Amino acid sequence: MISQYITLACIWIGIAFIAIAAIGILRMPDVYTRMSAVTKAVALGVGFILMGVVFHFNDTSVMIKATLIVVFLVFSLSVSAHVIGLAAYQDRTPMTDKTFLDELAKDEGTRDAPKRLPDPDGDGA
Repeated sequence: MISQYITLACIWIGIAFIAIAAIGILRMPDVYTRMSAVTKAVALGVGFILMGVVFHFNDTSVMIKATLIVVFLVFSLSVSAHVIGLAAYQDRTPMTDKTFLDELAKDEGTRDAPKRLPDPDGDGA
């Protein structure tokens, strides 16, 4: 009986994290911040959903498979986010003006950094 509540709690927490990722896509001002918000929230969301699956089935083989899925997901999300961010940077996709540190521009030296986008909120903070 208690495992059903734990299962439901884990799945709802996972759904909440994935919903936060969806909101992050809509609210963040540029591709770099969107990518960061989405990869973290989706990894946590799927992790919690799979934890709920493990509590539901209460089986060692399911736990091993879920653990492998989460490990693969965390590594593949971080690599894909890095590649997407690098491709966006090399394509000169504009950054928000709230970005204050551009380490690639210092490293590359001769290349121009992407342009800055105006702050969509307009608060200047």
